[in-house]
Amino acid sequence: MTTPRPEYPRPQFQRAAWLNLNGDWQFDFDDADRGLLEGWQAQHTFSQTIRVPFTYQAKLSGIGTNDIHDVVWYRRDLTIPSEWAGQRILLHFEAVDYRAQVWVNGVLAATHQGGHVPFSADITDLLRPQGNQLVVRAEDITADRGQPRGKQYWERDSASIFYTRTTGIWQTVWLEPVPALRLADLRLTPLVESSSLHIRYEVAGDIQSAYEIETVVTFNGQPVASANQSVGGAGSVPSWGANLNEVTDSLSLAGSTPLALWSPESPSLYDLTVRLKQNGHVIDEVQSYFGMRSVTIEDGVFKLNGQPYYLKLVLDQGYNPEGILTFPTDEYMRRDIELTKAMGFNGARKHQKVEEARFHYWADKLGFLVWGEMANCYLYSEEAARRVADEWQASVRRDYNHPSIVAWVPLNESWGVPNLVGDARQPRHLNALHEITKSIDPHRPVVSNDGWEHARTDLLTIHDYEGSGEVLRARYATLESTLAAQPAKRVLTVPGYEYSGQPILLTEFGGIGYRKGEQAGWGYTTAENDDDFIQRYRAVIEAVYASPVIQGFCYTQITDVEQEINGLLTYDRQPKVPLEVIRQINDAR
Repeated sequence: MTTPRPEYPRPQFQRAAWLNLNGDWQFDFDDADRGLLEGWQAQHTFSQTIRVPFTYQAKLSGIGTNDIHDVVWYRRDLTIPSEWAGQRILLHFEAVDYRAQVWVNGVLAATHQGGHVPFSADITDLLRPQGNQLVVRAEDITADRGQPRGKQYWERDSASIFYTRTTGIWQTVWLEPVPALRLADLRLTPLVESSSLHIRYEVAGDIQSAYEIETVVTFNGQPVASANQSVGGAGSVPSWGANLNEVTDSLSLAGSTPLALWSPESPSLYDLTVRLKQNGHVIDEVQSYFGMRSVTIEDGVFKLNGQPYYLKLVLDQGYNPEGILTFPTDEYMRRDIELTKAMGFNGARKHQKVEEARFHYWADKLGFLVWGEMANCYLYSEEAARRVADEWQASVRRDYNHPSIVAWVPLNESWGVPNLVGDARQPRHLNALHEITKSIDPHRPVVSNDGWEHARTDLLTIHDYEGSGEVLRARYATLESTLAAQPAKRVLTVPGYEYSGQPILLTEFGGIGYRKGEQAGWGYTTAENDDDFIQRYRAVIEAVYASPVIQGFCYTQITDVEQEINGLLTYDRQPKVPLEVIRQINDAR
């Protein structure tokens, strides 16, 4: 049986040696939550098998039930390749929803909270020469609305705008060998105006020893730039504690070769090799890539690479019928982007899901803009605010290097902040998320609260599901009429945060329901046949294009999702009308 999802899970920080742990694991529900008390981490007879990285709710897991089980356990044997002897062994989880505890040979190796971001553990000292066992307990409390959950419903069956839950391991689990002194991370910042790349290297391990960092940049296989930097030595002071150091450098890409800018129309990528050396020997090597592109707002205009750029995005929930939030294959991910581009869109707003790194890799490769968004809570509390802030920061740090990501959306439609007018803490939470995001990444715009009730924000975004093109034309005919509109009976800005010249975008609209096939459901308006669907789509797109105020849009949505049938594609990715028809409408501007 082939390993599910066999591709390398971390494409912008890739080593040659690694071991994929996806596949069949032993599995059990723990509805009485007795596992810890009874010591399942050390001894338990598991009664089921599950195919990781698919959750028990997904058909591809081999289980496929939507019954509520808030605590689940996994177990598998570990065999460490003999050629890894003498190296540190890192265990990686790309995502476990929502809390995870990890044991190796009965000893706790890691704990983690946050269902959408990766975590790792050095398990070297817990390993035996033979007979190693890995056990994972995952806890995902269905009824907890203060947990960042996005579109995952807190009831058994999907309803309204909410979908099937994801519980436990839902992205790749893997091992890699690393040296005691190693590269831990890269932060890549393209500076288009100076034709240079700023690099922040993170080095982990015995950083009191002297070492050298060698960096080589190539484009289409040809060398473009290189740098060598000597670091450390006895008495050196670490930047981030006893075993983690930060080193920075800048590489000029100016030369005889013109600078290759990244855009959806020309997704040029530079390749990057970073080597860590000691005494002239390479002890660690990482492959990466980057795109040279800038995202700026100048005089109230959104610009890509210094030029005004009209955003034609589609709302993408990131769900599929067989894997739910986990894509069945790497090719499935790529195909979603290709289908979207074939309809004339230049990007997507990933909605209420921190998408996996492989999706962003394909967006980088294929030329596809992405708005990165956090999965939100549904109530406000100090604990809920902390959970969102912690996981959101980890998400921004993980995805910082992707050129495809051009905006950040920490909150949507006041989810998790339902009382922005009456509770002074809640607009402060909006502002805190905006500023935290900017402190990590000052190079991309941040939307404080997509849709309405903005506080401090770099873009003013509006959600409007009006189905009449004539009404939309009148509503967005002038700046005054746009700012006066309250399409969801919500103010666009909370008191004290008036509009101050930001680019204005319509980031949810359309949502035309059209049933094709067996799947029944709803949409914001309803089309009767192909011609009706096309006419309705044309009417709302042309109305948006007619506005002198709106600088871009995000149409709802790319595919049907469970009970929602308002996609341009069915849930199994079949076009409802010919792709070229949608493209012709989108290409009118």
